[in-house]
Amino acid sequence: MSIAVEDVKAALSKIVDPNTTKDFITGKAVKNLKVDGSDISLDIELGYPAKSQIDGIRASVIAGLKTLPGVGNISVSVYTKILAHTVQRGLKPMVNVKNIIAVASGKGGVGKSTTAVNLALALAAEGASVGLLDADIYGPSQPMMLGVKGRPETKDGKSMEPLENYGVQVSSIGFLIDPDEPMVWRGPMVTQALQQLLEQTNWRDLDYLIVDMPPGTGDIQLTLSQKVPVTGAIIVTTPQDIALLDARKGLKMFEKVGIPILGIVENMSVHICTNCGHAEEIFGHGGGEKMCQDFHVDFLGALPLTMAIREQADAGKPTVVADPDGQVAAIYKAIARKVAIQVSDKAKDMTSKFPTIVVKND
Repeated sequence: MSIAVEDVKAALSKIVDPNTTKDFITGKAVKNLKVDGSDISLDIELGYPAKSQIDGIRASVIAGLKTLPGVGNISVSVYTKILAHTVQRGLKPMVNVKNIIAVASGKGGVGKSTTAVNLALALAAEGASVGLLDADIYGPSQPMMLGVKGRPETKDGKSMEPLENYGVQVSSIGFLIDPDEPMVWRGPMVTQALQQLLEQTNWRDLDYLIVDMPPGTGDIQLTLSQKVPVTGAIIVTTPQDIALLDARKGLKMFEKVGIPILGIVENMSVHICTNCGHAEEIFGHGGGEKMCQDFHVDFLGALPLTMAIREQADAGKPTVVADPDGQVAAIYKAIARKVAIQVSDKAKDMTSKFPTIVVKND
């Protein structure tokens, strides 16, 4: 008994990717579909890193196709293909970095750097090639959080190799200065340092470069938005009204310079007492979700205020690697997956498809 290709496609249109909530036909994930009599083979191409999801997705596709009458052997291959996506007008993606994601906040002390490093580690855990740029020139913290020490090597005297730990490539001004040395620099020097760290680091074929931004909306933020090809930005805030006030300014700044907001992360959402288990909303409730509603952006997730997150980051082993199967790591991983899906839904970068036209006057 032969099975029609149309029947196979109809069955696939009823099977939903649990991460994107789109069926595999609408999401254009089905590739190399072949029907030979009653046997079916196909590939499922995911646009986001999904190492932990592949077995479940394959099982759901096979189960859905088994509902076809008279079906024979079913072969399903699931893989990830991460592409470069569009950036601000007038800029092109970097050759060795497909997508740059800025993690920003309006004010300091909201856990932005901790969020950035855990998101980078979560994407790497799902199989992506990930880099982390510590753009907080005045207060670089990523070397400590990632437990990385030493000086970057240079092979040509002009560029430097990124340091690496837990599968994440990292570059920071913290590798180039004494830990106790204050950065008494004016704005132009800081923005030049940012560009050098970005452009003179030999990033090795990154799917994502997470940029840990300094707080505020000053020189570095403007430089990043005007000269660095950013795919999208994440805003980190706490539920506190004062933090939200500054987070709104940060969000509006990115909107004005044409950088899409991928979503908002609410940090320190609730405190669970380690002794009695009592939950207390120290910084208020629902502020991040309310902000998302006001600006029509996605709420990526809420993280608790726990001692473990702080202790793990201080020890150079952030939550995603210190307790990879724990509840908080699961939240970070879910946020990272949402971010990657948001990026995959953006328009693909087509600049490499077109030749560069040079007009010469002879």
